[in-house]
Amino acid sequence: MYSKILSGTLHGVEGRLITVEADVSEGLPVFNMVGFLASEVREASDRVRTALKNSGYQIPPKRITINLSPADVRKEGSVYDLPISIALLSAYGYIPVQSLEGILMIGELSLNGDVRAVRGILPIVDYAQKMGVNTIILPYDNRREASFVPGVDILGVKNLKQVVEHLTGGVQLAPEEVRQPEANHADSFSVDFADIKGQKAMKRATEIAVSGMHNILYLGPPGAGKSMAAKRIPTIMPELSYQESIGLTKIYSVNGLLDSEEGLIRRRPFRTPHHSITGHALIGGGKIPKPGEISLAHHGVLFLDEFLEFQKNIIEMMRQPLEDGKITISRLQGSYTFPCEFMLVAAMNPCPCGYYPDLKRCHCTRPQVDRYLKKVSEPMLDRIDMNISVKKMNYEELYGQEKTESSETIKKRVTATQAIQQRRLEPYGIRFNSQIPVNLLDGFCQLGKEEDQLRREVFEQYNLSARGASKLLKVARTIADMEASEAVKCSHILEALSYRMPEFYQGGGVQ
Repeated sequence: MYSKILSGTLHGVEGRLITVEADVSEGLPVFNMVGFLASEVREASDRVRTALKNSGYQIPPKRITINLSPADVRKEGSVYDLPISIALLSAYGYIPVQSLEGILMIGELSLNGDVRAVRGILPIVDYAQKMGVNTIILPYDNRREASFVPGVDILGVKNLKQVVEHLTGGVQLAPEEVRQPEANHADSFSVDFADIKGQKAMKRATEIAVSGMHNILYLGPPGAGKSMAAKRIPTIMPELSYQESIGLTKIYSVNGLLDSEEGLIRRRPFRTPHHSITGHALIGGGKIPKPGEISLAHHGVLFLDEFLEFQKNIIEMMRQPLEDGKITISRLQGSYTFPCEFMLVAAMNPCPCGYYPDLKRCHCTRPQVDRYLKKVSEPMLDRIDMNISVKKMNYEELYGQEKTESSETIKKRVTATQAIQQRRLEPYGIRFNSQIPVNLLDGFCQLGKEEDQLRREVFEQYNLSARGASKLLKVARTIADMEASEAVKCSHILEALSYRMPEFYQGGGVQ
C-alpha cells in the first residue's frame, strides 16, 4: 500500500517542502530509504521501527520503501522521523490516507515514541503557510516559535500516539493560538549611558552612528571608555519591528538558539565574538552552512573589541558583507544566502602597548605603531563610516559632579531621527541612511553651492575614495536629520568629516 505526507527542510534560513512517500509491498523484509539522504536521515529507519514498536504499533515484516523527494535536494537532520513513521503507519493501514491531506509534519522521535524539538521550525512553517499548507504537526516544545505565523493551524505533540489518535478521529488536538508580540515591549538593561562620565565627543559620535546605523570605530588608550560605550549601544536602539523580529528569529531558529518558551526574538542582538574566532564562525559556513556571527547580529550590533587582535584575514572577510548586507556561501550541493545587515562597532588601541602618543607611557617605535595599524587595511577602514579618537579622561571628568544623559533620553532622540529616515526611505525598501544606494544619494542629500564647493575641497584635500565620499555624505545626512534639517549644510559636512580620521587614509598612522 502507498501513502505520502508533507514535511519540510531548511535551505539557508529559508524553508522548503519535502514529500515523504512510503510503500509497503510483499517481498523480502527490507527497509529501504532513498532520496539524496545524509547519514542521520538514513539512521531514521532504526529510530522509526523502534519508536513504533515501543508505542504499541506492530509492523509485519514486508518490503518497505521510503522516498524523500525532490531527489535533487540534500536531506539532512532528524526532522523526518515523525513524517516517516506516520506515512509508514498509513501505508500499513493504521491511518486513513485521506486524513494526511493538507498536513505537514516535522519532528524527531526518541526510541520510546516521544517527539523531540528540532531547530529551524519558523522558516519551514513560514514557507509552508505561503505554499498553502493548512495544518502543521510539530514537537510540543516548538509550538510557541511556530505560533507567530498566522493562517495555519499549529498542533504541538509530545509523542507518536497523540498524532495517531488525532488522525484516526480519537482525541483531537487543539490548535495553538496565534501569538502577537507585545505592544511597545520595553527592554530592560543593567547598564546605562549615564554610567559614562565625560567623553562628550565619544557619546555624540555614538548617538550619530546609532541614529543612522553607521559603522563606527573607537580608537584610544586602555580604560578610556571605548568598550563601556559600545556595550551601552543596545540601550539607545529602538525596538525591533515585527517583521525584523520574524527575520531575526528565523536565523536564531536555524542555529538552535531560541528560547522554547519565548519563541520570538524581541531585542536587537549585540554579538561580541572573541578575537580567536574562526572565519566560519564569523561569516557562517561549515559542511552544512549555518549563519555566523555577522548574521546573528542582523538588525543589531556586532562589537569587535580589541579589533587589531583579530587575524587580518578574519577582518577582511567582512568587507563584502558590510557592503551587501548579506553573505552567500557556496557548497557542492548548492549556495546558501544569509542576511547580515548589522552595525559594526570596533574598538582598538593606537599601538601595541596602547598608550601612543603619550611618550611618558608608550615605548613603541614609530615603525611598530605603523606596522600595528596596518593590520587593518585601507579598504576595510573605508567601509567604516565613522572613526572617533577617544582621549584619556582627567580627574575632573571622572569624579566631577556634572550630570550625564541617560540612555532613555538619548534613545528618544535616536528614535525620532530614525523615524525621519524611515518616512523618507520606506518607498525604496530601506530604513537607514547608511543603506542609501549611491544612485539615490544625491537626491536625498541635495547640496547648495557652498556645500558642494566644501565637498569638492574635502574630497581633494583628504584624497577620499568614492566610497569614502559617499559615506561622508550619509553621515552628514544623519546629522542633518538629528537637527530636523531638510538640507545638508556645511556644518553637517564638517562634523561628518571630523569622524573620518583622515590620518588613517594617508598611511601615516596616528598623528
